[in-house]
Amino acid sequence: MPKMKSVSGALKRFKVKKNGSIKRGAAFRSHILTKMTQKRKRNLRGPKTVASVDVNRVKKMLA
Repeated sequence: MPKMKSVSGALKRFKVKKNGSIKRGAAFRSHILTKMTQKRKRNLRGPKTVASVDVNRVKKMLA
């Protein structure tokens, strides 16, 4: 039986960290940032992780 292919869109969006949690990018950070307050943009900055309920689904896409 052939190997399962990874979802190529998921490979571009997620990275698995050493501790097993999955790193993701923040939404609403691509364009039209001029009307957004500095506080809102600042809170979107830091590292984000995938929610615990979605971890299994994302790992299946990456496998």
